[in-house]
Amino acid sequence: MYISLCPLCFLCFIIITLVSSSSSTRWYDDHISLREIKPRENFSFPKDFLFGTASSAYQYEGAYLADGKTLSNWDVFTSIPGKIADGSHGKVAVDHYHLYPEDLDLLEDLGVNSYRFSLSWARILPNGRFGNVNMEGIVHYNKMINAILKRGMEPFVTLTHYDIPQELELRYGSWLDPQVREDFEHYAEICFRHFGNRVKFWTTFNEPNVQVILGYRKGTYPPSRCSKTFANCTRGGSDIEPLVAAHNIIRSHLAVVNLYRTKFQEEQRGKIGIVMNTIWFEPVSDSLADRLAAERAQAFYLTWFLDPIVFGRYPKEMRDILGENLPEFTKDDLKSSKKGLDFIGINQYTSRYAKDCLHTACEPGQGGSRAEGFVYSNALKDGLPLGEPTGVNWFNVYPQGMEEMLIYATERYRNIPLYVTENGFGENNTGVLLNDYRRVKFMSNYLDALKRAMRKGADVRGYFTWSLLDNFEWISGYTIRFGMYHVDFDTLERTPRLSASWYKNFIFKHIAQWKDDDNDA
Repeated sequence: MYISLCPLCFLCFIIITLVSSSSSTRWYDDHISLREIKPRENFSFPKDFLFGTASSAYQYEGAYLADGKTLSNWDVFTSIPGKIADGSHGKVAVDHYHLYPEDLDLLEDLGVNSYRFSLSWARILPNGRFGNVNMEGIVHYNKMINAILKRGMEPFVTLTHYDIPQELELRYGSWLDPQVREDFEHYAEICFRHFGNRVKFWTTFNEPNVQVILGYRKGTYPPSRCSKTFANCTRGGSDIEPLVAAHNIIRSHLAVVNLYRTKFQEEQRGKIGIVMNTIWFEPVSDSLADRLAAERAQAFYLTWFLDPIVFGRYPKEMRDILGENLPEFTKDDLKSSKKGLDFIGINQYTSRYAKDCLHTACEPGQGGSRAEGFVYSNALKDGLPLGEPTGVNWFNVYPQGMEEMLIYATERYRNIPLYVTENGFGENNTGVLLNDYRRVKFMSNYLDALKRAMRKGADVRGYFTWSLLDNFEWISGYTIRFGMYHVDFDTLERTPRLSASWYKNFIFKHIAQWKDDDNDA
């Protein structure tokens, strides 16, 4: 959508916007500045810092109808021709369901002290709250959690990582219907009761912003809903449906956190948060319009979810542009948001430029519409990329974005503890590539950026690389490889890459430093 404004009107709009939101640290009274946080001069990772790797149920497990599991939304979606780049699916994936003991041995050898994974909702509650608990699924995850603990690692568990029982989509449209909150709360309570005595780190959702944007605005993820102006969908509404789905996800998160706090947390002594995909947005120019566009880009991508959870309200930029189209929260929601999380999970891979579309024409579907905040984001400026291209179309290497993102989250959310829950390097599937020096360089540079943010006062408490193994990469199928271990998808053989040795040595060095510090004390 393109809005034509006279120069004087546009100048007035910019001045008003600047006055009301002149910096990210002054949007709300409850924000802080890093100037208020004491920097760490002699930096070392804290002794309780978590080093780990991350995975997800659909991308790793396979065993798609084994032991009582029913179809998930991704099982159905991947069966539709043309949805996945190579026509593949996750029916076998890397067979982590059966091979997890061997994979945990690989993790133990790396020296990690935590493993982040997600549970398959359809494996635990095949029919949601409309059916019985699948005890075979409970037994499987109990064995897996015990095996993780036996190897000296902390389970870091996500309740849902994009996948839900297909039954909920068929019955009432899943995230578009408020009753999904009842299903999610029922599912979470079962997980807390069966696993919470051993799981000390819970996250409700993984990247709900990606799930909503791709599932309900662009239509490239299930349930493939969008407007014709965005993509070739047969149903949906890209302007309103993402707002409805996001609202129901936020309310579901708040309900589950409240459930955990009131029934389980005191006894189980765990923590609960949410994992968000993050992109650092650089203004494409130094103009005031583009700087404000970069702020709007965060509002319509990240703070869209986090502001309601932390502050009980949608970001000002969204309220100003969308007005009454934004759903409203109930009094109970607002009461829950006062303790909406214990930590934030940050998935950080890449960064993009942000360009203003309030005064400059931008094409719908590229960020230029009202529903997207009148911002166009791209990795190119004057034909030159932001950072280093990787061959993966959405992914440029820009380590500064990691530092900027962690500082931004620290300032905006009052120094809430942060965990980098995903960060990794993907390459096109061009062979075995065991000498993955580009991945080593990526990990080294991004971890340096993480350390810079911590030196400045960001309370980062863990780092999980994506991923231990090559796996099913959503709509890219098996065409992109993120693993420190190469996986032969025919034989499922795991072969270590150079990055596995590098990460092992990196962790060993810091554990040795902890021991030296103890000896000096």
